[in-house]
Amino acid sequence: MSELLTLSLIFSAIRLATPLIFAALGGMFAERSGIINIALEGLMLAGAFTAAVATYELSNPYLGMLCGMLAGGVTAAVYAVAVIKFEADQVVAGTAINFLMLGLPQLLSGAIYDSSGSTPQIAKGFLLPEFLNINIASLLAFLLIPICWYVLYKTPFGLRLRAVGENPSAADAAGVSVLKLRYTAVILSGVLAAAGGAYLSIGQSSLFTRGMTAGRGFIALAALILAKWRPVQVLIACLFFGFTEALTIPLANYRLASGETIPVQFVQIIPYVLTIIVLAGFIGLSRAPKSLGIPYRKEK
Repeated sequence: MSELLTLSLIFSAIRLATPLIFAALGGMFAERSGIINIALEGLMLAGAFTAAVATYELSNPYLGMLCGMLAGGVTAAVYAVAVIKFEADQVVAGTAINFLMLGLPQLLSGAIYDSSGSTPQIAKGFLLPEFLNINIASLLAFLLIPICWYVLYKTPFGLRLRAVGENPSAADAAGVSVLKLRYTAVILSGVLAAAGGAYLSIGQSSLFTRGMTAGRGFIALAALILAKWRPVQVLIACLFFGFTEALTIPLANYRLASGETIPVQFVQIIPYVLTIIVLAGFIGLSRAPKSLGIPYRKEK
């Protein structure tokens, strides 16, 4: 029984860590270029809603996921223009994207389906498939870890990305287009974060519901800080948060010596309390890219 419980927890942790891995890797690219991406939550919502609608209408989860990723890229491009071209405060602009995507999907869902609470249910046969009890999106998320590591540390793009995040003036003097690279990094972050959102609506679930990301964008950001903006550590941090969320399932049914169960509200807040602890305890220990949050003005 204990072995089955352990296996169940492992599979649950993988399933729950999947959207965090996508979003954290996306945030890593943006923040390595010097752009704070508080908008991960909104980008995930954009991907989740668009993927659900596209999958329902096209009856194809792969096209649905691609549409969700495209929506995330477009939303991220809007954010990039605001913070790079117009030098808007990155935290404020990211928060604005989050608020926008909290309401826009409900508005569009109400206009398309006469239901602002959720999109129509997607048939089981049109959801992202599973292999050996692991969703194909989870396999893709794990595959992205070595790919992102290689891109970040072994390619000219990764070298330039890290240089722009540390010293954009020096990178510019070496012939690197700082602004172009930052646009690319932010849009890439939107595509990856939206893939995590798409998994929520057409992999883990079968429809889009209001606020279905439930703060996962912020948990992914906490995992990114805990991982010190490094891909392999991102995987470990996301699995940790996924495991803590998976623990809430057996804890909700755990009976105390008195025979009573733990109030579900206390169980559900565990991942979010851990997020606060991580942000409070580790943000000072993690060295962020030196130019993070600082707009770049090319010297004339």
